Order: sequence, then C-alpha cells, then structure tokens
Amino acid sequence: MIDGFKKFISRGNMIDMAVGVVMGSAVTSVVNAIVNSLINPLIAMIFGKPNMDGLLAVTFNGATVSIGAVLGAILNFFIIAVAVYFFILVPINKFRDMSEALLVKAKLKEAADAAAAAASQPEPEPTPEEQTVALLKEIRDELAKRNA
Repeated sequence: MIDGFKKFISRGNMIDMAVGVVMGSAVTSVVNAIVNSLINPLIAMIFGKPNMDGLLAVTFNGATVSIGAVLGAILNFFIIAVAVYFFILVPINKFRDMSEALLVKAKLKEAADAAAAAASQPEPEPTPEEQTVALLKEIRDELAKRNA
C-alpha cells in the first residue's frame, strides 16, 4: 500500500500539478498587483472610483445588483488570459518549435553521419544518453547563436 502511494506521489503528473499550483499562486499575486496598482487607479481617474464594484450598482428592496463588479471580474480574467498567453504559452511554443527543428536537424545529421560511417567502417551506435547530451549541446549552441 505504501509503495503504491510512493509511486503516486513521485509520478510526473503529480509533480507537474504541484508546480502548476505554485506558479498559479505566483501569477495571481502579480495579476493582483497589476490590478490594484495600475488598473484600479486608471479606473479611478476615469470614473472617480478606485474599482468597478460600486459602478452601475442598482439597489432595490435591500438587494444590490452590481454590474461593475461583474465587469471588474471580466477585466481581471482578460488580464490573466493575456499574461498567460504572452508570457507563458508563446515562449513555450517557440521553445518547443525550436527544439523540434533542432531534433530534426540532429536526426538528419545523424543519418548522414551513419551513412558516412557505414561507408568507411562500422561505429558503435551512441547510447540514448549520448544522443540526449548531443541534442542538448545543439540546443545550447543554437540558443547562444540566437542571443548573440
């Protein structure tokens, strides 16, 4: 039973989920700072109130309907969506595309090298660890070229 629990905890999915929760709370604090220090003061400049909670509020029979609070929540959602897209998804997709291109390049080079080696003399095939190291070196070199 304990072995099963250890496997469950140490699986990649569980660790990825934990990292996601931690990063989500970090992003939440950044978004809250942007909203409280940038967006709400801009709203206060335009509408005269520091947030949209009291904006377009209607009270009838002791019940208050606040359309401004809904608009504020929608605005917060869009701010989070823009931040996640431009600061997380776009860089990850660029990195993924770059690594896929380097992997294809490495495979083509490996195939060419294998053809040349087969023509001259047989060489032992590199281990998966050696292939991984070679690919990581190519990625490092490509990133260094792009940043230079």
